[in-house]
Amino acid sequence: MSRPVLLATPRSSRPPDPGANPAKVSFQAMSFSYRERKALSGVTLEVPEKRVTAIIGPSGCGKSTLIKSINRIAEVGTDVRVEGRVELEGLDIYAPGTDLVDLRRRVGMLFQKPNPFPKTIFENVAFGPRIHGSAGATDLEAVVEKSLRQAALWEEVRDRLHSPALELSGGQQQRLCLARVLAVDPEVILMDEPCSALDPISTARIEELIEELRQSYTVVIVTHNMQQAARVSDRTAFLLNGELVEVGETEKIFTNPSDRRTEDYITGRFG
Repeated sequence: MSRPVLLATPRSSRPPDPGANPAKVSFQAMSFSYRERKALSGVTLEVPEKRVTAIIGPSGCGKSTLIKSINRIAEVGTDVRVEGRVELEGLDIYAPGTDLVDLRRRVGMLFQKPNPFPKTIFENVAFGPRIHGSAGATDLEAVVEKSLRQAALWEEVRDRLHSPALELSGGQQQRLCLARVLAVDPEVILMDEPCSALDPISTARIEELIEELRQSYTVVIVTHNMQQAARVSDRTAFLLNGELVEVGETEKIFTNPSDRRTEDYITGRFG
């Protein structure tokens, strides 16, 4: 097998074996079907704690379904069937009686397009803590500031917190949505093509934030951008036709994959 060219050098700060971290999320022979259409088939995958895992693969291969199954929003508004197990810290999140409100607090999500609420910047970030009752009135301002700082947005909006969030640029709106996720103190952050609607400068900022977030959070990112996957992730999983073809350390996946289909996809022969 010829070796594909590594598209970006992994950051030197990464540990030599990110897979050695305990699994935060675990898929065990998981299959996911929308009514009669099977989106995922027999996926077994561990997502290490406080690492960045990239999910790559061609359109329609099940990437978004995979990450949306972690906070169970894939089932919203439709009938689904799930076989196997999806665990968060060893607990089956599809077990009867699962508290979906708490699950979605613990597992936050950033979507492809920024989706701020039609409220002020402050109210966008304060929304979650108010709903979950995780911050009193005296703490709310501190939570908002901390979250905006974590999202690298505080300095740009500190003087207009009560202005409409929809007046922000696209890149700022995406960072605001990230601040909204961070405000409820999640454990896992899912990102579904978070930069696809952004310009290169805004994309670079999001990627810098991902590097910082991995110190405290477990991050799972879906991306079609091979360079981005190589730059930001510790581990990469390749999906094809709803099946997990290969998973491993990002450098190995991009330089010496075990499966020819992985190499063909990374080098642009299909997808």
